[in-house]
Amino acid sequence: MKHINLSFAACGFLGIYHLGAASALYRHGRKLLKDVKAFAGASAGSLVATVLLTAPERIEECNEFTYKFAEEIRRQSFGALTPGYDFMARLRSGMDLILPANAHELAHNRLHVSVTNTKTRQNYLVSKFSSREDLIKVCLASQLTILSSHTFEEERGSTWAAQPVLLASSFLPIYAGLKPVEYNGQKWVDGGLTNGLPILPVGRTVTISPFSGRLDISPQDKGQLNVYVNVAKQDMMLSVANLVRLNQALFPPSKRKMESLYQHGFGDAIKFLLKENWFE
Repeated sequence: MKHINLSFAACGFLGIYHLGAASALYRHGRKLLKDVKAFAGASAGSLVATVLLTAPERIEECNEFTYKFAEEIRRQSFGALTPGYDFMARLRSGMDLILPANAHELAHNRLHVSVTNTKTRQNYLVSKFSSREDLIKVCLASQLTILSSHTFEEERGSTWAAQPVLLASSFLPIYAGLKPVEYNGQKWVDGGLTNGLPILPVGRTVTISPFSGRLDISPQDKGQLNVYVNVAKQDMMLSVANLVRLNQALFPPSKRKMESLYQHGFGDAIKFLLKENWFE
């Protein structure tokens, strides 16, 4: 039996690409998914990994919610950081409807979330979750790269509370004004800063990213110099298109563009399934 892992890269608002890829894998990649032992992700990628693992039949519902949510954020004067706008409450309402009652049980020891310790600058992959409530609170900050002032606790050899873990995974310090996740004297930030594309030690890890690069499922930019840069363990092509994508990752693009990103994610995943003889 093959040992396959799926890893979704950190990408902020480009998470809609991940949803397109996840939809293609769910519809046409059953042969692949039956061999998947673990799911991994950083920042927005960790949320899509969670949905594909625990509620794959609701990917399309998650997709529609993302369109509406992004449009709501675009209408705000300062986006998700607009004073008085309750980003967390709005996202919570969507996740409450999507994740099943046993989501934390399905995710336990199969979902690996990337987080960074600010003091040591070391990366950690967290895979133990104690309750559905913890997992929902974790997902609240994992879809979009926005800061949050929640906390979490590390206990070596025991369970990490899932809520603060994914909140930490989605913390990106380029957004000013909010503090890193703190608990017991430790500060934690976005796992995408140190490991934006977790590769698990056992088996083959299939990599998924909306940025063009040396990846299994990703856009393939044409007519570019064959130059790559390694950003937080993710090999990205140095291209104008990737610079545009970086801007879109930080600020949600129009619905038309998001629909296009979704379709590109779907199409790139189909190409991968056909290439690997996993399509059905």
